Amino acid sequence: MDLSTQSITQLLHTIVDPNTGKDLVSSKTIRNILLDGSQVSLDVELAYPALSQTSVIRNLVADALSKAGASKVIVNVSSRIIARSVQRGLSPMDNIKNIIAVASGKGGVGKSTTAVNLALALAAEGARVGVLDADIYGPSQPMMLGLSGKPPSLDGKSMEPLIHYGIQANSIGLLVEADTPLVLRGPMISSYLTELLTKTRWKDLDYLIVDMPPGTGDVHLTLSQKVPVTGAVIVTTPQDIALLDAKRAIQMFEKVGISVLGIIENMSLHRCSQCGHIEHIFGQGGGEKIATQYQVEYLGGLPLDIAIRLQADSGKPTVVAEPNSEMANLYKTIARRIAIKIAEKPKDTSKVFPKIVVSKEN
Repeated sequence: MDLSTQSITQLLHTIVDPNTGKDLVSSKTIRNILLDGSQVSLDVELAYPALSQTSVIRNLVADALSKAGASKVIVNVSSRIIARSVQRGLSPMDNIKNIIAVASGKGGVGKSTTAVNLALALAAEGARVGVLDADIYGPSQPMMLGLSGKPPSLDGKSMEPLIHYGIQANSIGLLVEADTPLVLRGPMISSYLTELLTKTRWKDLDYLIVDMPPGTGDVHLTLSQKVPVTGAVIVTTPQDIALLDAKRAIQMFEKVGISVLGIIENMSLHRCSQCGHIEHIFGQGGGEKIATQYQVEYLGGLPLDIAIRLQADSGKPTVVAEPNSEMANLYKTIARRIAIKIAEKPKDTSKVFPKIVVSKEN
């Protein structure tokens, strides 16, 4: 094969990113093809974080070009995360590119544990990530992230996020005593959420994971009206009663104009630690069924595993406790799919056009 920029581009058309299922040219990830005799260098710029996939993609490209006759191949793989479109009438925050709401229609499905592990998975893949604990009545992120102490304020008006395991975090649980119950009406809850989001000095985040309270109440309404959300992820179990509430959550987000990125089925199966027998304690296939019904992506299933619970309770979630384990890789795979779903959304253009101000002439 005679190497030229055109022939190299044609060859790259045949190389499929295993994470997106799209070829590298159609997905507009190829940059700066340079040809020097039989030596080739190029950049692959992914729209999602994928540190664990860098060598896979580099080897796919290098092997194909070497077989085509290149004597030397240099492939630089990187990620560039940009702000994507949000609900109508809002634009992304200056210091947060994408906000992801992790929600469930029902409590007790492992939403908070899933949210924190997804945040840590995105960070492990190279993204700048934050977690906002929006469960005002039952904040659990401080315990799961091993955080304590109040967020410091440098100016008396705003708060600095606490940082642990490489992610930024804030929660109402850090601002009140651990055993103090919060007795608040709906408007006050919404006010607390807005304050937590806007008064925290988040530092240039690619993704902010918002751990939502269960249900479809005031916090969810505030989120849809005042917070620029890129998309929502619904966590459920295969149990019929949980699926019923998950359907309500999907319909709520659709009504308020927030796109549902997909469904995660938690506690999808249990593997006996003694004999290895697999049992579907809460049912089977429910998450996939509602994903099909509502035409959203089934992002994956997570097992019912005592290690996940123990690690979260100890303040060291699975992705950091056992970063190379099968479970951590499951979280990373799901997190990567969420990031890809976000990357498929239109770019945010709200800041491209200047604001037009009409003034009266004297």
